[in-house]
Amino acid sequence: MSVPVASASPSASPRTAMVLAAGLGTRMRPLTDTLPKPLVPVGGKPLLDHVLDRLDGAGVETVVVNVHFFAGQIEEHLAGRARPRIVVSDERDTLLGTGGGIVKALPLLGDAPFFLVNADTLWIDGVRTNLDWLARMFDPARMDALLLLAATSTSVGYAGRGDYLMTADGRLKRRAEREVVPFVYSGVSLLSPALFADAPAGAFPLTTLFDRAEEAGRLYGLRLEGVWMHVGTPEAIAAAERAILVSAA
Repeated sequence: MSVPVASASPSASPRTAMVLAAGLGTRMRPLTDTLPKPLVPVGGKPLLDHVLDRLDGAGVETVVVNVHFFAGQIEEHLAGRARPRIVVSDERDTLLGTGGGIVKALPLLGDAPFFLVNADTLWIDGVRTNLDWLARMFDPARMDALLLLAATSTSVGYAGRGDYLMTADGRLKRRAEREVVPFVYSGVSLLSPALFADAPAGAFPLTTLFDRAEEAGRLYGLRLEGVWMHVGTPEAIAAAERAILVSAA
């Protein structure tokens, strides 16, 4: 199904988001020998700007961006943006992983649910805007996390086995080791601060908390409408740029 709870009512769209931009980008070498992956250009625009423009278009006012690898380059680039307002979460001293990085940034994010977007994720919206639909379908009474999921069969540049099965009511079940499932996590989600209650200290992956939410029946998914592009390697850039050109035609 494309919606997690058919009876969900519209919610206020988040005004805060976090963008994960601290990774090492090893699979994007040699481009990332001198450039952080979020600044790698796709279609004439850095990956990070694609993400920030989407968030700005969804009405997000403040975005927390964590930095580690080539942190100075990212900070210099962000200084040139007027919207949305950027707050840097500095991880120069210690790379904290996707989960630990968010925990460090929580005081900057406030008490309300917030968007989370990987700095290297790229998608083309369909008839409806995916960020707006995530906000509409998020129900904090039932959910700690609502993940935007892309169909593995139609994603550009993705050849993996997927990440999740989705039940009829939108709840998620993570793929077993040798299983093949129809949905891959796009790197876009809407999270409640409640997801991070009693989170581990130090560096850890966000999937640790997704697994805990799954066990509690509070991890949900929403199918992405449009096209998701997996830009994980230099070779994948050309495929993403072709998809962007086709969508603009």
